[in-house]
Amino acid sequence: MDKRTNKRDPVTVNLRPGGGPNHMARVMGEKPKNSKTTLIRLMKYIGSNKKYFFTIVAIICLSSAISIVAPLIQGKAIDTMESENVKLFFAILFTLGGIYLTQSLSTFIQSISAAKLTQATVRKMRDDLFSHISYLSIGYTDNHRHGDIMSRMTNDIESISNTVSTSVATIISGVIMLTGTLTVMLVKSPLLTAVSMISVILTLSSSFFLTKYMRKYFPKQQRLLGALNSHVEETVGGYNTIVAYTREENARKNFSKTNKELQKIGVLAQIFGGVMGPFMNVIGNIGFLLIAIVGGKIALESNQEIITLGMISTFITYSRQFSRPINEIAQQYAQIQTALAGAERVFEILDVEKEEDEGTDTEFDVENIKGEIEFNNVEFSYVPDKKVLDGFTLHVKPGEKIAIVGATGSGKTTVVNLLTRFYDIQKGEIILDGKDIFTLPKATLRSAIGIVLQDSVIFSDTIENNIRYGKEKSTKEEIISAAKMAGVDSFVKKLPDGYKTVLAESGANLSQGQRQLICIARAILNDPKILILDEATSNIDTRTEMNIQKAMIALMKNRTSLIIAHRLSTIRDADKIIVISNGKIAEIGNHEELLAKQGHYYTLYQNQFAGLKT
Repeated sequence: MDKRTNKRDPVTVNLRPGGGPNHMARVMGEKPKNSKTTLIRLMKYIGSNKKYFFTIVAIICLSSAISIVAPLIQGKAIDTMESENVKLFFAILFTLGGIYLTQSLSTFIQSISAAKLTQATVRKMRDDLFSHISYLSIGYTDNHRHGDIMSRMTNDIESISNTVSTSVATIISGVIMLTGTLTVMLVKSPLLTAVSMISVILTLSSSFFLTKYMRKYFPKQQRLLGALNSHVEETVGGYNTIVAYTREENARKNFSKTNKELQKIGVLAQIFGGVMGPFMNVIGNIGFLLIAIVGGKIALESNQEIITLGMISTFITYSRQFSRPINEIAQQYAQIQTALAGAERVFEILDVEKEEDEGTDTEFDVENIKGEIEFNNVEFSYVPDKKVLDGFTLHVKPGEKIAIVGATGSGKTTVVNLLTRFYDIQKGEIILDGKDIFTLPKATLRSAIGIVLQDSVIFSDTIENNIRYGKEKSTKEEIISAAKMAGVDSFVKKLPDGYKTVLAESGANLSQGQRQLICIARAILNDPKILILDEATSNIDTRTEMNIQKAMIALMKNRTSLIIAHRLSTIRDADKIIVISNGKIAEIGNHEELLAKQGHYYTLYQNQFAGLKT
């Protein structure tokens, strides 16, 4: 197999898995992953904040020791009442008061440490997740719903935060309390300990039975929440289109359907989660009753020589303390499972392999490249066995202006995606100035290329900073110069805040043409050696297009340029026009030559301008 096989991201037929009408069926059919592995990974995150973690453990040990000792002192106080030793009785009471005051203070410190541990843990998870996403290939973001990725960053990590803040201390305390309490109980009375274990066995058996049915609902709940978030994100982002096609009712129905499924799963999850606590309490109360009956009978028969009333009181308290951690964990089981389901989804992204960069040629001089490009027998497919490019061969001379045309889906945009290594070829080679682009670091390669995509990418920032995105250390004069070349300056000067105008999300407070012009200004400022215009003027009105043509001609002078456009009127002056059909170059020549051939280009040209005339 060729070394350039795209190993990082298998590309599926659905370019946004999770989308479309069958998405809900796929979500409902998914099975939860290994909860044990997820828990271990989550605990590593929690344990990485050693300062807060060990503070909590130390305080819990102190608090648990107090909880274990206090019932013994309490039982001693009850037995002292019978001896009528008032002085000793009050001494014991004051001791208990001091112990419980210390426990309250330690609980307060524990709460502060737990809050710090929680926020430190989720901050690290957010940092790691966002950082990892920034290293993923373009293929990953193309193949996954953006709303679902956002849901993992927000909803799933929030569920982890809620659980860490409450359940970590509960689990650690529970383990210590169970061990310590059981040890003291066995030392004081093996018989009453055995009686107490009856309720414990019933509790554990019931818990295992219920959790077996509960476990499957929580991953589904989190995935449905991600699907709902994706639907909202897509609806808001494409609202103009939805309204234009009067599809509001359809959008509402789809949202309602997903929301109803989420409600159904949420109800089942909460019912099973909510029933755990009360059910465990009932079993615990049965245990208290058994201790009172058995202990009372022995105390009466032995005249309190074997078992005293104080010991019975102590064991009832111990039984409650022994059952309490189990009950608390059972009551928080729903929250814990939700967090584990969320953690699974976060780790799914963290487990995606980062974008590979085989480039090792760090001496390649980007500043002085000529811009000669060669595609040699390139093959590529997004879907196995469905080649988008098949034996594609093209030679672009330095400074040449090449236009690439073809029917929708013919592979025009794929050509530039491969040149920039947004995707990697599966066979063949791409050469830049005599160097295989696989030998160049991706950052080096991409810094030599300026791109204006068909989708205008505008950030929620000032117009000045949006243009500066093409060259971070540019001066104000350079920004204005680029803006003038792209035709941006004329409309920016009319705005109250000029270049300091803060743009809305995705540049919603600008027209589509204005957003496109800002992207062009960004590319001009970058001053690339190779320029790619992917449908760059397809969303600009004719008058605006004419205004930028002169600037574009000046920009592309002595610069290798690849232009991808459906509007054939914009590429008449290209040095060469490449017509792609079935993944190969069907025709090549200038505008007049291709029209004279009356082949593919002639047909495209006639169809387009015939449509305009009618």
